[in-house]
Amino acid sequence: MNASLNASTDTDLDVDILIIGAGPAGLYGAYYAGFRGLRVAVLDALSEPGGQVSAMYPEKAILDIAGFPSVKGRDLVNGLLAQAAPFDPAYLLGEQARTLNHAEDGRVVIGTSKGRTVTAGAVVITGGIGTFTPRPLVKGLDFVDRGLSYFVPDLSAHTGKDVVIVGGGDSAFDWAAHLEPIASSVTLVHRRDKFRAHAATVTKVRESTVRMLVNADIVAVRGNGWVTEVDVAHKLDETTTTLPAQSVIAALGFTADLGPMIEWGLEIDSRHIVVNTRMETTVPRVYAAGDITDYPGKVRLIAVGFGEAATAVNNAAAVLDPDAEIFPGHSTEKES
Repeated sequence: MNASLNASTDTDLDVDILIIGAGPAGLYGAYYAGFRGLRVAVLDALSEPGGQVSAMYPEKAILDIAGFPSVKGRDLVNGLLAQAAPFDPAYLLGEQARTLNHAEDGRVVIGTSKGRTVTAGAVVITGGIGTFTPRPLVKGLDFVDRGLSYFVPDLSAHTGKDVVIVGGGDSAFDWAAHLEPIASSVTLVHRRDKFRAHAATVTKVRESTVRMLVNADIVAVRGNGWVTEVDVAHKLDETTTTLPAQSVIAALGFTADLGPMIEWGLEIDSRHIVVNTRMETTVPRVYAAGDITDYPGKVRLIAVGFGEAATAVNNAAAVLDPDAEIFPGHSTEKES
């Protein structure tokens, strides 16, 4: 990763392709742009690449990636980064695309939340579901990043700790299952006695040492600079239990929106960007790929996003150079 570009907030860039969104589709788009000999930058509001995969389920096995019977989210992201690395993409992380304009020559000019200007021959939006924000655990707001977290990018950070997980969905149960072998204790607190998580994962957690408190809410989070304990209120008998906790993980879901992109003149349908078969949006030289897109018959899978990213980049390459072929040939035909 090009750390020098990431570190500088006042460096304006001029590239052939700007990819907005560093999830799997965006990272594959970075590889494919490099494969086509194009200078590429990847911009993402999150502080690390991988999008939802890195933020929400880096340790979860993904079973529907072609050629991999099972691959962890973290390993998939690392593989995509390694695939793009020979082409030296610039990663602009922790930075949101705010404004879109066009230069006199037709190139796209993006202004970012850090005051940077990125001028690109074309833009490919691979923003997944847009900017997503975790739903807060209100009683623990004073301890965010001091024992309270919303994602688990690194399981080892919770080794030997008393962990309290709040939520009843897939993320909550996945993290409970993965942390149970390494944490001192794991307690899962959910406001109901029914769960949104996959039944097999719920059964796995029930059969483990994870303590499950249902029909319950976190009503207090305490500590001395860092979380040390929480109070859990039980709705049925109106009692309260105090639990030791050096780590509280709030898996309460998230809200998502397209953010400033909603003002860019794109055709939007139910929070998705409408594209044609070339992955073109209604804005000149702006393409989109992955979960953020919509068209008749759309299937939202990582595997589909890979193909859409390649389609977007190839069509953009032909716009940037009218003499270029849309299909550049197979990678196996290139010298290694």
